[in-house]
Amino acid sequence: MRRRCPGPRDRGSATLFWLIVGVVFLGLLALVVDGGGQLKASAHADDVANAAARAGGQQIDAGKAVPGGEVVVDPEAAASVARDFLRKAGVDGTVTVSDGGKRLNVSVRDTYHCLMLVGVGRPTLPVTGHGTAQLVHQVGD
Repeated sequence: MRRRCPGPRDRGSATLFWLIVGVVFLGLLALVVDGGGQLKASAHADDVANAAARAGGQQIDAGKAVPGGEVVVDPEAAASVARDFLRKAGVDGTVTVSDGGKRLNVSVRDTYHCLMLVGVGRPTLPVTGHGTAQLVHQVGD
């Protein structure tokens, strides 16, 4: 004889609940992992852009500075060194000189390769970084 349980038949409803909770949990985990990874990659892009700007900002015109004249950063040399820095770092970017040769601006473009969002068709996320350096102009004593 078969034993019957009183009440409505709700077989499988708990399984459906846990399936939905599991999918939501995995979605949130993917956003946390790849969102955090994108933030870390963005911070790295900022670091590279700032380092390139600092490297460019150290290109003083030795012909004027060594004999005790004015300390002037050569804007063209600064931009060239910053571009070389970006190339050696393996990132794409732009270098511009503004404010009449007194400011070096570096912008970096990179991509973050997703770990979990690949499953929903998002293999990469864009990342940008920015850095600036003042090109010092100082008259010697």
